[in-house]
Amino acid sequence: MNFVRFLALCVPLWVIGCAPLQAPPAKVSAELPAQWQAPLPHNGQLTDLNQWWQSLGDPLLVELIEAAQVASPSMATATSRIAQARATQVGSQATLGPTLDASLSASRGVTQPGVPAASMGQGSFQAAWEIDLLGGNRAASNAAREREAGAQALWHEARVSVAAEVANQYIGHRSCHVQLALSRQDATSRAETARLSGLTTRAGFTAPAQDALARASAAEAANRVTQQVALCDLTVKGLVALTALPETELRQKLAPANYKPVQDVQFSVAQVPAQALAQRPDVYSAERDLAAASFDVSSRDAQRYPHLALNGSIGAMSYSAAGVSSDFTTWSIGPVALSLPLFDGGRRAANVQAAKARYDEAAALYRARVRLAVREVEEALVNLQSTTARNADTQVAAEGYRAAFKATQARYGSGLASLPELEDARRTALNADIGVLSLQRERQLAWVALYRAAGGGWQAPTANNNSAP
Repeated sequence: MNFVRFLALCVPLWVIGCAPLQAPPAKVSAELPAQWQAPLPHNGQLTDLNQWWQSLGDPLLVELIEAAQVASPSMATATSRIAQARATQVGSQATLGPTLDASLSASRGVTQPGVPAASMGQGSFQAAWEIDLLGGNRAASNAAREREAGAQALWHEARVSVAAEVANQYIGHRSCHVQLALSRQDATSRAETARLSGLTTRAGFTAPAQDALARASAAEAANRVTQQVALCDLTVKGLVALTALPETELRQKLAPANYKPVQDVQFSVAQVPAQALAQRPDVYSAERDLAAASFDVSSRDAQRYPHLALNGSIGAMSYSAAGVSSDFTTWSIGPVALSLPLFDGGRRAANVQAAKARYDEAAALYRARVRLAVREVEEALVNLQSTTARNADTQVAAEGYRAAFKATQARYGSGLASLPELEDARRTALNADIGVLSLQRERQLAWVALYRAAGGGWQAPTANNNSAP
C-alpha cells in the first residue's frame, strides 16, 4: 500500500518532468547589411591577419606588443575571469551528479553510573543526489559553460586591444621623431637665414625690421623643436607604461638609428559583414552572454516546481566495554525526499522575472555590439579609402611647395625676393611636408583600427581550437 501511494505521488511529478520548460531563444537576429558600404582594401600583399604584426617588418614593434601583453592588467583581469568562469562551471556541473561524504568519530567515557568505561568508534558514508527532473541544474551548467566561452573570447579581445594600443603609441612615436627631424632641419635653415640677415643689417644693406622678422622666425622654429621633443618624450612615457620596460632600455631600443621602414602589408576582409563579425571576440562573447541568460531563465523557472532527492548511507560502529566488544553495521537507501514549494512570498517568481529582464538586457547589448562592430569596420575602411585617395595629391602638393621654396630661396639669395616672401614659402613647404607625415600616420592608424575591428585574426573556438589560457 505504501508503495502504491509512493507511485501515486511520483506519477504527477514524472508528468511534469516530461514537459520541458519554456526559455527565450538562445540566439536573436541582428540586422546586418548585405555588404560593406565602404570599399575594401586592395592592391596590396595580403597576409594572415593573425600574423600581421610579424609581416610589417618591424621586430621591435612585435617585441613591444609581446611585453605589453605580459604586463597588461586588462589581460590579467581577463585571465582571472576565465579561471572564475571555469570554477563556476565545475561547481554547476557537479550539481548534476551525486555527492558522497564520509565521517569518522571515536570516543571513550562513562555514560552511566556503575557502568565501566566504554570505547566507541564509528565511520559512515552518506550519499545524496538531487534528480534533475526539470533540467534546472542542467540549464545552470549550460549557462556556466556559455559564460566560460565568453570569458575566453574576451581574453582574446583584451589581447587584440593591447596590441592595437601599443601599435598606435609606437606609430605616434615614430611619426613624432620623423617630424622632429623635419623641424630641426627647418630650424637650422631659419637660423642660417637669421645669421645672414644679421650680417647684412649690420652692414647697412637690410632694414632692421627684416632682421627682426628673421630672428623671430628662427626663434619660432627653435620653439617648435623644443615642443616636438617634449611630445616625443611623452610617447616614450606612454610606451613605458604599456610595456613595463625600463625607460633607459626602451629608449635604446627606440633610438632613431634602429628604425626600419614599415611595409604597407595589407590583409583581406570578408565581403559579407556577417562573416567578418564572426571573427570578433567581443561579438562572440556578447552572443554567449545571451545564451547564458536564456539558460538562466530555465534554471530559475525550474526552482518553482517540485524537487526530488535521493539519499543513502552505510556505516560501521565498534563498541567495547568491560572486555566485551560489539560491531554494528548499518545501511539505508532513502529517504526519497520530495520538496514541494508552496509559499515563498513570490520570491521564485520574482527570480524568474529578474532572469528574463537580464535576458532582455543581454539581447539589447548583443544587438548594440553588432552595430558597433559594423560601425568600427566601416569607419576604418572609410579612413583607408580616404588616405589612399589623398596620397597622390598630398605628394604632388608637397613636391610643388618644396620646389617653390627652393626657387624663392634662390631668388632671396640673389636679392630678388624679400624675406617675407621667403618665410611664407618656407612655412608653406613645411606645412606640406608635415601633411605628408600626418597622412602616413593616419593611414597606419587606419590599418591598426581595421585590424582591431576585424577581430585581430581570432576564430570562434571549436573542439580542436582553443588557445586561451
